[in-house]
Amino acid sequence: MSTDTILPKRDFFFGIVTSHTDRVVAAAQAAQRLIGEMGKPGQDLAALVEEVCTNETSADDIKQHLIKVLFDAFVTPIDRDQVHTLVLDLDRVADGLKHLALGVEMYNVTTSTPPARELAALAVEVAMRLNRGVIALNGKERATEVPRLCHEIEALEEKGAEIMQQAITGLFASEGDEAAAWNALKMRNLYAQQEKVLDSAKRAAHTIEEILLENA
Repeated sequence: MSTDTILPKRDFFFGIVTSHTDRVVAAAQAAQRLIGEMGKPGQDLAALVEEVCTNETSADDIKQHLIKVLFDAFVTPIDRDQVHTLVLDLDRVADGLKHLALGVEMYNVTTSTPPARELAALAVEVAMRLNRGVIALNGKERATEVPRLCHEIEALEEKGAEIMQQAITGLFASEGDEAAAWNALKMRNLYAQQEKVLDSAKRAAHTIEEILLENA
């Protein structure tokens, strides 16, 4: 067992967590492309679903590695329970993106909409801020940078919740035939899952803030 594992240095430790958020960002970007390409001719949506799932699997592998490091380490740069909570929160974001992609495939969602594309773009924005927030925790400007990023994530989640509510209201604003009703149900589930990703990111941001406060 290496010294880095028993007594992990701060950079080594945060490097693992950053790698985890890198995969979350990649999954969010793949999900954005998936949502954007729906309905376009000649697009291999299955490949994009697989890309999201592959990044989620990679994130899960990193999570398991980090948990092992936490278990094996004699001491950790910050409280191990807080780090465990953070990695589980980040894992929920990755899982949410995977479930979103699988839902597109499972329920044969073939039409992209402006709200779906907006929510997909917001997911990329919050994932990138989570990544930068984790990096900032290990930086000199963490006292100002981390709260700013976390506040932005919360604002983006609130914007996403408003988009979801308006989109779902629009789905059921007028009656249609059975096909229209079925499509409304599918899109409602899609929007709800997209907002769930944003909500999970907000939860992770709160954990990042707690880590900052406890280690100020």
